[in-house]
Amino acid sequence: MQPLLKEIRHTPLLWMLIFVPAVLVAEAVAPDSHTLLFVLAVLAIVPLAALLSHATEAVAARTGDAVGGLLNATLGNLTELIIAITALRAGQYTLVKASIAGAIVTNALFMLGACLLIGGLRYHVQEFNRSGGRLYSGLLLMATVALLAPSAVADLDLAQGGVVMRKLSVGLALLLMVAYGLGLLFSLKTHTELFASAAHGEGEAHWPIGLAIGTLLVVTVLVALVSEIFVESVQKAAETFGMSPAFVGFIIVSLVGAAAEFAVAFAAARKDLCVPKIRFGVDAASGRRKLAS
Repeated sequence: MQPLLKEIRHTPLLWMLIFVPAVLVAEAVAPDSHTLLFVLAVLAIVPLAALLSHATEAVAARTGDAVGGLLNATLGNLTELIIAITALRAGQYTLVKASIAGAIVTNALFMLGACLLIGGLRYHVQEFNRSGGRLYSGLLLMATVALLAPSAVADLDLAQGGVVMRKLSVGLALLLMVAYGLGLLFSLKTHTELFASAAHGEGEAHWPIGLAIGTLLVVTVLVALVSEIFVESVQKAAETFGMSPAFVGFIIVSLVGAAAEFAVAFAAARKDLCVPKIRFGVDAASGRRKLAS
């Protein structure tokens, strides 16, 4: 427990864990205070997501590149996934659709742009993994097309439009899951040499594997409990604040669920922790942007 307590003491974001018992107590004492529960749930999810990220990285450091990469890829968005599943069970379909679109926009635009800005302010030349950029850009393009295709078909006047939409949606969902699995196979198994990261932090102390797995399990349960409170209170709280479910999903859920990813990505950008495949910077002589292998 000492490494965990030390991590909490030295990470101000984790001090917000105090809101986890607060929201659980508030839900038991005042279940009808939807606005209060909504605010406390949002404040509780942020440190839980950060702690989940720390535990995942600790397990990844102990299990090697392949298993660690799979854990990071699978559990990195566990907070958003739990919120989405809980919202689906509650019938909050608009919230789920908006949160998916918001997650794409948040990661592809805000997080990427902020990382480029943070790294660019500190380093004259930034380095990126060209292979990773190509793979993830292709997967992102596929996901974008999959989101747009049902909307395009919905505008057509088809005799059995509802049946066609359901079949198309199921087919696209299966296609995206298969593409995700193949992407993991490509990056973690068949072409690992293209994605091997530079050695950083080799002397850093990592949590014991038992503590990391235990923390992972406990935090997952807490995220599920808090997410259920969040989804139950979000509709009434949104009405109180004058927000629509689409706005809550697109802005609040995407930002809250990705809070831990923001912290990790910004820290990596400050340290320029990327593989030297592509060099992106400013030519000192001409002042122009350049890309050089």
